Amino acid sequence: MLCQSVSAQEIRTIDYIYDPQIRTVLLYPVVGGNPDNPAQMLNPSVIPQDEGVPLLLEFDDLTANYRTFRAKFLHCNTDWQRSALNDIEFTYEYNDYPITEYQVSINTKVPYYHYRFQVPKVKLPGNYLLVVYDERNPRNIIFTRRFRTYVSRVAIAANIRFSTEVERQFSDQQIEFTIDYKGYQVISPQDDFRVVIRQNYRDDRVVRGLKPTNVRVFDNILEYRLVDLSNTFPGGNEYRFFDIRTVLSLANFVAHIERRPDHNIAYIMVDQPRSRGVYLQSDDFNGQYVIDQRETRSGATTADYIETIFTLKMDEIPNAEVYVNGAFNLWLLNDRNRMTYNAAQRAYQASVLLKQGVYNYNYSVTGIKPPIAHTGMAQAEGNETLIEGNYSATENDYEIFVYNRPPGARADQLIGYRKIGYNKRK
Repeated sequence: MLCQSVSAQEIRTIDYIYDPQIRTVLLYPVVGGNPDNPAQMLNPSVIPQDEGVPLLLEFDDLTANYRTFRAKFLHCNTDWQRSALNDIEFTYEYNDYPITEYQVSINTKVPYYHYRFQVPKVKLPGNYLLVVYDERNPRNIIFTRRFRTYVSRVAIAANIRFSTEVERQFSDQQIEFTIDYKGYQVISPQDDFRVVIRQNYRDDRVVRGLKPTNVRVFDNILEYRLVDLSNTFPGGNEYRFFDIRTVLSLANFVAHIERRPDHNIAYIMVDQPRSRGVYLQSDDFNGQYVIDQRETRSGATTADYIETIFTLKMDEIPNAEVYVNGAFNLWLLNDRNRMTYNAAQRAYQASVLLKQGVYNYNYSVTGIKPPIAHTGMAQAEGNETLIEGNYSATENDYEIFVYNRPPGARADQLIGYRKIGYNKRK
């Protein structure tokens, strides 16, 4: 299957892989200067504009042939629609960058080329889409990834609690916050700031369009203490996880490993629905994953690709599709992670090709609406509550983004950023 031919006007401004031979697309800031630390991969692709934190892109090409790729940026507004800015307004050099750093996989049954690219610095804080395409045919878009840069022009104070709505106090989490804009010039404070809240670094779990409930003009503070539940999120559940960093022994939640001449197969322990019963505390990566290989400790080129078999034991859901979901598939629900029902085993099953590492995942259903509509939240494509359950005690990460378009500017800028955890235990 060939990658799609896409014009600049047709590019979707989301995280998306167009070429089916491209896998394990990672984009993360390198904090502390060590890009080989697997824990770096858990950081969201949000970096301060002026602190020199590099943003690193990594991906694998499973054609096992060297291909020449190039990258460019698209600047977007708060709603991720392309802005009116010209390239020269947000880049320091010509907006067309060759991806020249690559390595060949070492002693893997599934061969691949591993590419790295340090994202160049941009001029303006805001939303960006990194577009990687085929150098020989620029219309062949390989994949796209979002990232954000920010400057701290305003201060954000936030608090998270269970929902004030009695019916949701055991299932939902509510974010209340203030914005202190002292020293930042705005004409209409109650209208000029655009706020976005994101759960667990997922762009399919966001709240936007919030308006302040109180404007303290003399203090230059906006209060967001909403009572209409537009600032609530479903708590979800702790993510399931498994460890396939080695094929020489069985690690956490791996039931069996089958070693074949051309590739290895890992069978994850059989899962059950968790939507009924009490909340059970466990540590997770909030849906993310890290690439690592236990024997070499160098997962970039020595980690193999493993056919990973998921099994969800439950009765078939009529007129619905079930997916195994996580950051490993950019939170997309498509053919790569769709499950099929095995009537003989009374279970859903899926086979996903994954690079060695530690993975978080859950199960999502399409065709059935969630029982509670969250008015402020951009609804995710799938219903995770049906199988995973919903608990206000769940540990989650939240980010608050504050955007503003300065007077005379032609695009939105990200002028405030705050990350806050709820029910953190480590």
